Amino acid sequence: MLLPMNFHVPTDEEIHTAFAQGEAAVMALFHEVAAQVAELAQQLAKQGAILHEWQARLAKSSRNSSKPPSSDGYGKGKRTESLRKTGAKPNGGQPGHDGQTLMASEHPDQVETHEVPSCAHCQASLLGIEVVGYEERQVFDIPAIRIEVTAHRAEIKVCPACGNANKGAFPAGVTHAVQYGPMVHTWASYFTNQHHIPVERTTEIFADLVQHQVSEATVLKASEQLDGCIAPATEAVQGMLREAEVLHVDESGLRVTGKLYWLHVASTDRLTAYEVHAKRGQEAMEDAGILGAFRGTAVHDHWKPYFKYNECTHALCNAHHLRELRFIDQQYQQSWAHDMAELLLEIKKAVEATPEPAMSLPSPELEAFAQRYDAVVQAGFEANAAPKATTEGEGKKRGRPKQPPPVNLLIRLRDFKDQVLAFMFDFRIPFDNNQGERDIRMVKVKQKVSGGFRTLEGAKRFGRIRGYISTARKHAKNVFEAIRDAFEGSPFIPSSEMQ
Repeated sequence: MLLPMNFHVPTDEEIHTAFAQGEAAVMALFHEVAAQVAELAQQLAKQGAILHEWQARLAKSSRNSSKPPSSDGYGKGKRTESLRKTGAKPNGGQPGHDGQTLMASEHPDQVETHEVPSCAHCQASLLGIEVVGYEERQVFDIPAIRIEVTAHRAEIKVCPACGNANKGAFPAGVTHAVQYGPMVHTWASYFTNQHHIPVERTTEIFADLVQHQVSEATVLKASEQLDGCIAPATEAVQGMLREAEVLHVDESGLRVTGKLYWLHVASTDRLTAYEVHAKRGQEAMEDAGILGAFRGTAVHDHWKPYFKYNECTHALCNAHHLRELRFIDQQYQQSWAHDMAELLLEIKKAVEATPEPAMSLPSPELEAFAQRYDAVVQAGFEANAAPKATTEGEGKKRGRPKQPPPVNLLIRLRDFKDQVLAFMFDFRIPFDNNQGERDIRMVKVKQKVSGGFRTLEGAKRFGRIRGYISTARKHAKNVFEAIRDAFEGSPFIPSSEMQ
């Protein structure tokens, strides 16, 4: 490696001597200088490539790549930067939107009548005067809540004929001398699993609202019991996900026992299932027990282990592609990236504009979009010339040569063209994997609130309960009622007709 400080510039005396010796000596001196310049230029090119790579890494954020928002650090810019184009809709409620105005009730729970004792003008008494009308105002409020204690007493009778002592039967759920009922367990599970409230603060809510202090163990036990109550629903949802036509899958890191674990989600617009596992790849997917038997279309973000399931078809998330294309357009100033992003959005718009009952774009339109897609990819490769072959003096590295981000994305767009454009061939397949990302987001909120899970079983239990809650919400089921029904022995189980 030639350092700049070791660069040798011929002195005036060396130049004069070479000139005196003739043309051959001058050319030799020039070639020596040229060789040094060429070596320095090669070194500068390598350093420039490394610098550009690091600049590209530093420029990546959650807005232009697949990095999570948590990786943006404290120097965050604008919190969100939508990929959507500005539309013509004004802010606020749109025409046809149902308002949320508080409406008077036709059947109030109670009525308070405020009498008029005397005339406000002449002070004459109005007691006993006939009422000619009412002006009514209604107040919606929450009545005082308190713990209600029910004593269950089983009669004990001695048979006069044989002397046998007989005792009355307690209700099925009354098994201890003193215990909490299903509504207390419902409250505790609702606060901790639906709203991610920590256990200690949940006990404080009980103390403030019902003037009764429950223990942290009671709150934890409620979730443990709920997990057992919803087991039939969890199993049924997993079975229906295996039979789905389109399945969204995604994964994200989760802190468990102070270590990095992985949260895996498999979902549709009507069903959700989670799995917490120490692994991110196929081992975790096998333990989740869904993808192995799945035969529909799996929508994901090109995580390679998903492609090991070749019994199903695959579709790639174009929201990820749009973010990566934006990064390449901004960081590398390559126009093909902007063209590809515009093309994908144009196809999406064409799909949305196609009236029912069509399930695919017309063949001429499919062919035209495919040809334009190929042309943009080709333009991208032309803008990224292949790297020069290694010289004899340089050592050849094993494996495939490292490619810059634009080339990596171009290779994916070229090799997985059918998976990228699957949404225009089959309207059941969405443009992106937003469904999977939305379903995984709320579990990440739990980590933000609590910092992580103390035990692996606690994390797995929370995942199963969140799957039950998410599925209930997707069917417009009241979450509190769904939890209460589970404790009462009737968990919400969606039927195949609901899908």
